[in-house]
Amino acid sequence: MDLILWRHAEAEEWKEGCNDLERSLTSRGEKQAARMSQWLDRQLPEGVRILCSPARRTEQTVLALGRKYKLRNELAPDGTVEQLLELVQWPSSRQTFLVVGHQPLLGQTISQLVGLKEEECTVRKGAVWWLRLRERAGVQQTVVVTVQSPELL
Repeated sequence: MDLILWRHAEAEEWKEGCNDLERSLTSRGEKQAARMSQWLDRQLPEGVRILCSPARRTEQTVLALGRKYKLRNELAPDGTVEQLLELVQWPSSRQTFLVVGHQPLLGQTISQLVGLKEEECTVRKGAVWWLRLRERAGVQQTVVVTVQSPELL
C-alpha cells in the first residue's frame, strides 16, 4: 500500500473572526500547488484514490492536479490520525491513496507510521511525503519512498 500525504500550499494568514476553512491560497501557494501537481501527475499510479480536506486551501491545492477527488470531513484541520488511517484503510488496503490535508495531522501520521519519537513531523507547505507499506520476513515496514518540496522542483 502507498500513502501519499500532500500538505496544502501556502494560504492566507488566519485572522481573528475568520473561518479557518474559508482561507484561500496566496499567489505563491497557487504556484506551489501547480509545481507539485505537475510532478505528482507524472508519478501517480493508475487508479490512485484522492481524498481532500473540505478546507478551501486544500481543495485549491488538489484542483491544480486536475483529477477527480473526494472531500472528506475526517481530513479537516481537527481530524485525527486514527480517522485518517481508517479512511485509507491502513494497513489492510492495497489501494494507493493521495491525501491532501493539514499540519499537524499529516506530520502526526508520518511520525506514527515511521516510528519517530517526536509526536509530529514537520511538513512544509505544499510538500509531499510518499510512504509505502511493505512486508519483509513477515514484518510490516513503512518505507519513506520520497519527500518532495515545491521549491526544489
